[in-house]
Amino acid sequence: MNPFDYVSSITYTKKDLFDPQQAEQPGTGYSSFHTLRSLSYFPDCIHAANVMNQYHHLDDKLQYHFLLNIIRKKRRFSKWIKTDPISDIEVVKKYYGYSNTKAKQALSLLSPDQINIIRQKVDQGGRK
Repeated sequence: MNPFDYVSSITYTKKDLFDPQQAEQPGTGYSSFHTLRSLSYFPDCIHAANVMNQYHHLDDKLQYHFLLNIIRKKRRFSKWIKTDPISDIEVVKKYYGYSNTKAKQALSLLSPDQINIIRQKVDQGGRK
């Protein structure tokens, strides 16, 4: 069962999907991080997600049943926000040997001409 099944059961179907035996196995079952992140995209669920963030020490069964009973039944859909990949950051990382954060800082200092020169020096040829 994936984390989005739990979000669907909390927000729309209202069926209790929590299985204590499956929750004990890592990587399966209820994931509070994914559930709360998904619920945080909906304005009417932010408060409930924030309350569960404050009580993160509670076990998964209590968190799931709280959300299942507190959130009203409504069809909700939202895509997860993802960062846009920056194509020049890989070139700067490879040329200078920087991490992501340092490469982003260096990228803000470099001009487009300098980036083109670096791209030419890093280019190994081959098909594109």
